[in-house]
Amino acid sequence: MKVITAVKRVVDYNVKVRVKSDHTGVDIGNVKMSMNPFDEIATEAATRLKEAGKASEVIAVSCGVAQSQETLRTALAIGADRGVLVETDAELQPLAVAKLLKAVIEKEQPQLVILGKQAIDDDAGQTGQLLAALLDWPQATFVSHIEIEGSTATVTREVDGGLEVIALQLPAIITTDLRLNEPRYVTLPSIMKAKKKPLETVTPDSLGVDPSPRLKTLKVVEPAARKAGVTVPDVAALVEKLKNDAKVI
Repeated sequence: MKVITAVKRVVDYNVKVRVKSDHTGVDIGNVKMSMNPFDEIATEAATRLKEAGKASEVIAVSCGVAQSQETLRTALAIGADRGVLVETDAELQPLAVAKLLKAVIEKEQPQLVILGKQAIDDDAGQTGQLLAALLDWPQATFVSHIEIEGSTATVTREVDGGLEVIALQLPAIITTDLRLNEPRYVTLPSIMKAKKKPLETVTPDSLGVDPSPRLKTLKVVEPAARKAGVTVPDVAALVEKLKNDAKVI
């Protein structure tokens, strides 16, 4: 079984982002970038399937600027066998990414595609679902457990009311939740081995996909600063403030 995992280069989760002075977006100049945490979980899941003998090859795919090669090298260090970079400087929105991934998938013919449920930069949470619709494949989102037996994937999903267990016929799309696994620490020997693994670079044109954005960002602003809280002496004072000041009851 061949498995594809999609990885995205994002601003590191420890970095406090700043809005550009012209309000056109987020300033990423001289900012530490890393792999999207949910994609790290997806790559770890694919690697564990290979280590368990359920997968024969793991391919990491990234769409974005040339520096995304660094993100792919991290995926290779975790355990992916080879990488594919769809290189473009265009602003990639979820539908464009799904179309690019669809083109790569049609070329590689995997039986399973694992993605993070969302990226921590735009929080869209749409790519996996759009990809499943474009391919007309079964999908399972927010997955916290995966079992593969033959041509069936049995997964546990995290839903509002608790947990849901469903079975999918492969090929299928899976998006990962936080509790699926804890990604391994990437060691120096793994990083050195990753440098020798193959990494292919393609373009959207070669895949026959137009990645031009369909949505236009008009303005980006920082959230309004929260007002300081107020300490009240008793429940009666709290009710009074909720009723007269906040006007919520």
